[in-house]
Amino acid sequence: MSTTLNNCRALDAHDPLRGLRDQFVLPEGVIYLDGNSLGVLPKTAAARVADVITREWGQDLIRAWNSAGWFHLPRRLGDKIAPLVGAGAGELVATDSTSVNLYKVLSAALSIAAEDTPGKKTVVSERSNFPTDLYIAEGLCRERGYRLQLVETDGIAAALNGDAAVLMLTHVNYRTGAMHDMAALTDAAHQAACLAVWDLAHSAGAVPVDLRGAQADFAVGCGYKYLNGGPGAPAFVWVNPRHADRFQQPLSGWWGHAAPFEFTPGYRPAPGITRYLCGTQPILSLAALECGLDVFCAAQSLGGMAALRAKSLALTDLFIELVEQHCAGHGLALVTPREHAQRGSQVCLSRGEGAYAIVQALIKRGVIGDFRAGDGAGHADILRFGFTPLYTGFEDVWHAVGHLKQVLQTGEWKTAEFNQKNTVT
Repeated sequence: MSTTLNNCRALDAHDPLRGLRDQFVLPEGVIYLDGNSLGVLPKTAAARVADVITREWGQDLIRAWNSAGWFHLPRRLGDKIAPLVGAGAGELVATDSTSVNLYKVLSAALSIAAEDTPGKKTVVSERSNFPTDLYIAEGLCRERGYRLQLVETDGIAAALNGDAAVLMLTHVNYRTGAMHDMAALTDAAHQAACLAVWDLAHSAGAVPVDLRGAQADFAVGCGYKYLNGGPGAPAFVWVNPRHADRFQQPLSGWWGHAAPFEFTPGYRPAPGITRYLCGTQPILSLAALECGLDVFCAAQSLGGMAALRAKSLALTDLFIELVEQHCAGHGLALVTPREHAQRGSQVCLSRGEGAYAIVQALIKRGVIGDFRAGDGAGHADILRFGFTPLYTGFEDVWHAVGHLKQVLQTGEWKTAEFNQKNTVT
């Protein structure tokens, strides 16, 4: 039997997580399916940042580093992120950007590899990995005398043989929503005497992650997607405790010093994860990120990541079902895996013509997804829809597919208005 609007409303009515939606600012008339690019605004964030500005900064001034606990924010927020990714307390810090953090951990991984397996000179990654990760790896390989080997998804395990020193992967692929088996691939890397570096940008806060259980070596992730920390929010970095004190990361700024306020001329790295900090932290941005993380604390009493994952899969299943029921014959092809174990929290559809314009027409109607261009290696343009279980409802999915059907049937996407490329797609 086909799913109806009433079915979707019933699913919302019985959703144990439905109250979390009230903790976010969702503009009237907007169906937001782009939380995998930028999460929405937590209702507490504006007042919290204003308080940091007017009271903590305005009244306490420099005293706020102590009185308001500014100095400890990276560690405090790190401990709030840790349960979402299977890390322990004191093992993770919120700091810098994902790209900068990747530079830190990949540098450390190459240093460990140079000591433990000096004959291995290759970093292996997926050809469809997020480009900034590949750019960082390319630069480091050039500096260190390593080779970056890019392979297709089904060739990852085979590429670990020979001189592979580090495997660097994104857990959920940004273009397709396909999710790797972190434990299996990390184990394959370790069996080949290879270190495993994971980017959690498209999984932290949306799918269960168990870094410790998988015995991963290093991980980084994003604060402004599913964690709802705001545009450019600080990212996070995790290092397996067995590696944390082996090497200092290359950006040896004063916040990563063992005693930053001794102001000694020589660098002495702090113990553990603290050495992965660098310069003075962005306090306003960290305050906003904490508001996003506090919603996950509220979700913990409602089943935590397991409940969020169950809803994510139900939302994406429904979207796939409705697209196939109502949009057949319009050239859309499902790119995201149907298998739950291989799917992140997004659904991607390819189309040979007009993908960008279709997304723009949907945005004009208030259904916000995004577009990703083909990669020039045979992969088509993508219409990408993210499903954040904290605030996306089942009725949202119904209406989003209804708008997609109308855009395709009427051909409104063909108008010039929707075919003018914006800078950000």
